[in-house]
Amino acid sequence: MAAADGGPFVNKRENPYFFYPPPCVIDRGKNTGGVMAKQRIEDYALISNCAAAALVGRNGSIDWLCLPRFDSAACFAALLGEPEHGRWLIAPAETVKRVERHYLNGSLILVTMFEAAEGAVELVDFVGLRHGFSDIVRLVRGLHGRVSMHTEFILRFDYGSVVPWVERLPEGGVSAIAGPERVVLRTTAPLRGEDLRTVGEFEVGAGETIPFVMSYGPSHLPRPQPIDAEQALRRVETFWRRWSSRCSPAGPWTNAVKGSLVALKGLTFSATGGIVAAPTTSLPEQLGGTRNWDYRYCWLRDATFTLLAFMHAGFYDEARAWRDWLLRAVAGSPDQLQIMYGLGGERRLTEWEVPWLSGYEGSRPVRIGNAAVEQTQLDVYGEVLDALYVAHSHGLPTVERAVAIGRTILGHLARIWHHPDEGIWEVRGPSRHFTHSKVMAWVAFDRAVKILEQIGEQLGGAEAIDSLRRIRDDIHHDVCRRGFDPDLGSFVQAYGSKSLDASLLLLPLVGFLPPTDPRIAGTVKAIEQRLYIDGFVMRYDTGEVEDGLPPGEGAFLACSFWLADNYVLLGRLDEARELFERLLSLRNDVGLLAEEFDPRLSRQVGNFPQAFSHVALVNTAYNLTRAQGPAQQRADRRKARRHLSS
Repeated sequence: MAAADGGPFVNKRENPYFFYPPPCVIDRGKNTGGVMAKQRIEDYALISNCAAAALVGRNGSIDWLCLPRFDSAACFAALLGEPEHGRWLIAPAETVKRVERHYLNGSLILVTMFEAAEGAVELVDFVGLRHGFSDIVRLVRGLHGRVSMHTEFILRFDYGSVVPWVERLPEGGVSAIAGPERVVLRTTAPLRGEDLRTVGEFEVGAGETIPFVMSYGPSHLPRPQPIDAEQALRRVETFWRRWSSRCSPAGPWTNAVKGSLVALKGLTFSATGGIVAAPTTSLPEQLGGTRNWDYRYCWLRDATFTLLAFMHAGFYDEARAWRDWLLRAVAGSPDQLQIMYGLGGERRLTEWEVPWLSGYEGSRPVRIGNAAVEQTQLDVYGEVLDALYVAHSHGLPTVERAVAIGRTILGHLARIWHHPDEGIWEVRGPSRHFTHSKVMAWVAFDRAVKILEQIGEQLGGAEAIDSLRRIRDDIHHDVCRRGFDPDLGSFVQAYGSKSLDASLLLLPLVGFLPPTDPRIAGTVKAIEQRLYIDGFVMRYDTGEVEDGLPPGEGAFLACSFWLADNYVLLGRLDEARELFERLLSLRNDVGLLAEEFDPRLSRQVGNFPQAFSHVALVNTAYNLTRAQGPAQQRADRRKARRHLSS
């Protein structure tokens, strides 16, 4: 029997990169199925069923897919290697003059239109919602004329390393098995085995539809039953339209906010409520560099900002699911609190390198797992307490376990807050007394005091409040004395340092000092002068800071959103809008953002799409369009209570 995947792949013609908004022209060579040399990160789009996700290129190739979960081993890994490491291409076999893409009706159903010399087709891609199986559905629809099409299906389990055993199905299509995994590909198009791949040529005329359905399931169970692709499309479209239609307006940025929220929903593991930082691993922060990390896990640091984004937009069910995931994940001894967890709260995220993958554009190593899970980062204690406070203040019902967990965490933090740590950026250099980490320790005690003032009888009343206030005030005094440099007129990255850090922009956002305080104004000014480069905020000066890694990375996009938030607080609304609009312009043609942007190359870099970037976009949009005073907060709480009681 012929295997379905891979041998060497040769481009018939090389093509330059094309950037948005101009459409790209792809010369594939007649019947070769060739593609552009390498898709840019922003050339990809996300499809997801809130359990698994794939990245689809503008060339019609799925180059990244992990099944059955976001953090499972990839069966298409060409994104981080070569086509023979797994991909699924469906595209015209002739020269393509124009490519346009969009998501259908507030969904993650991707529609790609290819215009060729003899006609035009559209490729509709989505992940089905069938319980127990994962279905990748691809519909090829003729728009006008008649177009010759090519498909190349290269399946490689375990990150491109395992070639499956492939059998032809009597009813058409193929079944591929390797160990515990099985994939069934069904289509009405003719397929054949060729050089360990499954390939096919077919034509599509106006009004015709050719379906492809790839179904994944355990190999020890019967083959997944066929599904009706059109019926699956209607079901998925209904799900997404109903969900996204609930989004609260955000003024002129409502569509941008809705797109970001749909992406965040797509990064949510619906079974547990956990939200992955990104569906990818090892997309580089600098092309050709070594800052390549696995982001397919859930970071505690994202908790508060994510809760705010969902609740600002009116999605209280998602906020509650994320809060509940957080409580389950952190349950246990406080000295074992981790900065990140698996989708279900798993703790063991061992990091290893994949030697057979060359990395995105040669960026090595490719890493699976994340060793930063072993780091001490004091700020996560503040994130947990802040998340609980935000949930409580916005009307989410208080969970008794949350009170007990908060009390335990505070007792542990009271003993360790004065210790050094690895900080928000997870440096792999020496531990230090990072200013942001100390501020977030202050946040933990400050939020506990605020909660106690409302439900103090559950935690010991006035005596408990006084004790927490004393610790809170001690930390505040320590940060102001040791984290502020009078010569610079600014807070600094770490005690005794002269370096700046974009995380200092969070000080007024978490309420450590009012935005009008001269020390905050001085910090914003210093960051503008030293970290605001080419219109974007860098995390820190890698040339000055010893972080255990070679220098060089793009601009971390969330930091620039934080600067816009500071402008809002300072009343500099014109500058806030200008910066926000510039950041919006970085989104790709379907509205997605990576972790970072390289101003020199005008390219997105880092894992993609990045939840933190989209969370920051949502919150900044609402900061610009909503008055977040006491009256607005009361209205938000009333809205939450109405929803939760319905």
